[in-house]
Parts: sequence; C-alpha cells; structure tokens
Amino acid sequence: MRRETIRCLKETAAKCRLNVVRMLRASGHGHIGGTYSSIDMVTALYFYKMNVNPEKPDWEDRDRFLLSAGHKSMVQYAVLAEKGYFPKEILDTYGHLHSKLAGHPNMHKLPGVEASTGALGHGLSIATGMAMGLRLDKKPSKVYTILGDGELAEGSNWEAAAAAAHYKLDNLTAIVDFNGLQISGKVTDVMDFTPIGDKFREFGWAVREIDGNNMDEIVEAFDALPFEEGKPSMIVAHTVKAKGLKEGEGKASYHYWNPSKEDCDALEKDLMEQLRGYEDEI
Repeated sequence: MRRETIRCLKETAAKCRLNVVRMLRASGHGHIGGTYSSIDMVTALYFYKMNVNPEKPDWEDRDRFLLSAGHKSMVQYAVLAEKGYFPKEILDTYGHLHSKLAGHPNMHKLPGVEASTGALGHGLSIATGMAMGLRLDKKPSKVYTILGDGELAEGSNWEAAAAAAHYKLDNLTAIVDFNGLQISGKVTDVMDFTPIGDKFREFGWAVREIDGNNMDEIVEAFDALPFEEGKPSMIVAHTVKAKGLKEGEGKASYHYWNPSKEDCDALEKDLMEQLRGYEDEI
C-alpha cells in the first residue's frame, strides 16, 4: 500500500510539473527554480497530508497552507489546479493582464489561497497567527507553510519562530525549501543561516532534515508530525534548484527562466516520459 501511495504521489508531482510548463508557455517566463525544488513537498501536502476540500475551499475545519516565498506562485497554482480548486484552463492565463494567477498568490482572486504572500519573511508570521487563532477556537486544523532559504534573512521570521515556540504551537509546521541558491547566488554567500536546523532547535522547535525531492522521506516526515508534543515542527528540506529541469538543476541562473517554445517542448517530453514510467509500475 505504501509503495502504491508513493508511486501515485510521484505521478501527481510529474503532472503538477506539467501544469507549470503550461503556465510557462502562456507567459514565457516564471520562477522555475524554487517552483520545481518545492513541488514534491507541496504535492504531498495537498494529495497526502492535508485535510482539505476543493469543493469547499472555505470550510472552517480545513488545514491551511501558506506559500511564504510567494514568487514561487506557480507551484501553488499547479497543485491547486491538479487538486481541482479551479479549471486547468485558467493556467493558460498565467502572466496575462487581469489573470487570477498573479505573479504572487492573491487570496482575493483564487480559491485555496489562504494569504497574499510574496513580501518575503511574512509567511511564518501569518501562519503562526493562524495556528494561534485555530487553537483559541479549539479547531482541529493544522497550518503548514513553506519558506525559501533565502528569505530567512528577514527578521520577521525569527520573531515568529520565537512566538510559535513560546505558545507551544504544535499545530504548526514550517518547511524550509533549502535548495541553497537565491537570485544573487549561493545562500551561504549572501547571508549564511546554516545550520538552519540548529537555529530553530535553539528557538524551541522540533526539527527534522530530509531530502525534499524524495517522496519516501517527505511522506515519512509528514507521518511523524507533530515531531514533539507542545513544539512547532520544522522540516529542513534539502532540495535541488529547478529539480526536474535537467539543464537547470542546481543552477542559480534558473531562479527565473525565460524559456523558448523549444525549451518547453523538451521539458514536456521529459515529464511525459516520467509519467509513462510511473504508469508502467502499476
């Protein structure tokens, strides 16, 4: 059963990567690096871990997901579309004037988006506030947020980290997409926050480190949540920038991508081959 679950999640992640290609075709550009490094984890959240209902996106007892690194908006759009929050045809409007799919997620335009994000460093603060509110309301819901490793330089993250630990918010899970690169180059060269896990432990969080592009490790970590009673959980996910785009993997120059039609065709072909491989495993 577990093997089949993992296979299905890998297949779904490949479909979500194809949804990203669809948006790239529509706009001719996008933040491919962080989108593809985090897409396996976001897929597993929506299709394995979180208690959500696309037909009732405002259901009171739903779990919440916030994409703190809002410039990676294509990952959220791709997964929400695959989950059925909106018709996939809307993906073809990405990057267009008046599109519901803005460059950063907009909670007023698209069902399933819990907060308008993109000003880096605020997602963890918002998620902490949501987790506190849900606890006060005695709701069973959980809150999940994904941070970029580059945005850890924003001080608001650490205020939220302290508050979440102080209030013992074990209904909160934060994930750092630690691909090691940001638009200016290596994260450790721009502003070194390693070892990330140790810093959050010192703030009072329970921490695990995983390969964030390995679906087995992702599911194992999600199954263990919360890692400790009375503590917020932090997953330091070691990922590869632009994972799935062979020519761009591990390269800072693919933080943002302006692909040609031929580039999109080649990427789509690779992903379709992956999908056929997963189907052959049945």
